[in-house]
Amino acid sequence: MTIPKPFSSPESSSESLTFAELGLNAALITALPAKVALPTRVQQLAIPAILAGRDVLALSQTGSGKTLAFGLPLLQAIHQHMEQLLAPQPPLPGAKSGAESPVLALVLVPTRELAHQVTKALQALASKISSSLKIQLLCGGIAQEEQLAEFAAKPQLVVATPGRLLDLCEQSHISLDSIKHLALDEADRLLQMGFWPDMQKLLAMMPKRKQTLLFSATLPEDLDALAGKLLTHHPLRLEAHTRNSVTAAIEEQLYSVNKGSKAQALIALLTQYQWPQVLVFISARDDVDAVAKRLVKAGIRAGALHGEKDQTVRSQTLADFKAHRIQVLVATDLMARGIHVDALPVVINLDLPTSAPVYVHRIGRTARAGAKGLAISLVCHGEMLSLTAIRRLTERELPLAALAEFPVTDKPSANSLHPADAKVERKRAPRDKQANRRSINKHSAKAFKPKG
Repeated sequence: MTIPKPFSSPESSSESLTFAELGLNAALITALPAKVALPTRVQQLAIPAILAGRDVLALSQTGSGKTLAFGLPLLQAIHQHMEQLLAPQPPLPGAKSGAESPVLALVLVPTRELAHQVTKALQALASKISSSLKIQLLCGGIAQEEQLAEFAAKPQLVVATPGRLLDLCEQSHISLDSIKHLALDEADRLLQMGFWPDMQKLLAMMPKRKQTLLFSATLPEDLDALAGKLLTHHPLRLEAHTRNSVTAAIEEQLYSVNKGSKAQALIALLTQYQWPQVLVFISARDDVDAVAKRLVKAGIRAGALHGEKDQTVRSQTLADFKAHRIQVLVATDLMARGIHVDALPVVINLDLPTSAPVYVHRIGRTARAGAKGLAISLVCHGEMLSLTAIRRLTERELPLAALAEFPVTDKPSANSLHPADAKVERKRAPRDKQANRRSINKHSAKAFKPKG
């Protein structure tokens, strides 16, 4: 199913526009970081449309500058609104004196880490534009009392996770009646069932007439119709890159490995290549701490990050990784959504995600902002259906190679293959099990010879 009209994709253009030519004011342009010289493709497409007041669905690869693509025009709209409120106005009968400071814009994101990151990026700009332009972070892991005390400063822009915002709204601490602009970052995740019930409740609390912006690197076809229903005011679909695509700056390497050999294969790779910074993804939360401990035992500076950890620990672990105090961060898909680490060289999938779009988000943590990166995936027989789905989504061949000194001795099960190819033994031969045990029992990276 495709998004119905009036969505459209503008014709591609290689023309490089400046931020001024996009319609941004001088104050915002001056506030931009020095490294942000020219707008990216998604910024060139989205900023003029947002400034024109249109609803927008923007699809663009990870690391392409989506936060500024919606953040810059939102800040400009808020600043202009504030200036209008502060301008001398003839008094109206019964009007209250003084300028009101309602919440004008809301940015919703799926994770606390992304909420912190977006808030930090926008606050850095807002502080240079106006001392009275305030941004408020609302997410779990921080005491509600502390957030409500800060909210008393009357922020014009709120960055929030749906759960915490809904709690505060249902307790009548916060009203969404004045929202004029709504942005969903990592929109595909927020439209899925895990978040959608809360999203529906929040949307019901907002004015029907508002500008709605959806930004994501991926959008499964089954969410097209739902996205279309949210965008009602001259909606425009912008595809800065091919849908669900992976940037060419990422080198993808996939290796066939026995399921039981993956941890030792990871240790061997980390020991041999000594990358300064590596993000390792694991789907199961329970395995994250165990793998991180195994890396530490092998002499690797590693940390673990998942949703069950205390927010203070999560924040400190991420800060340590960004500051290179931790070499390897083992994480669940909590880290796959929008988290930016400057010049992260390597991402390793210790397992493949069952959701193909998650693969795109995972490997998109590297090769950001024009840099190059390496994405390695260790794939066992049981993950072949997931690999097929990823190949189909990304339209990439993604061939499997052998990993030196880790021969595959496992036999594929019927459940790991397409039904037409399921004429295989359901159990491994005894010798295969023994070979797998030998691999598991190698507790040190020293058990593996380095490549020549």
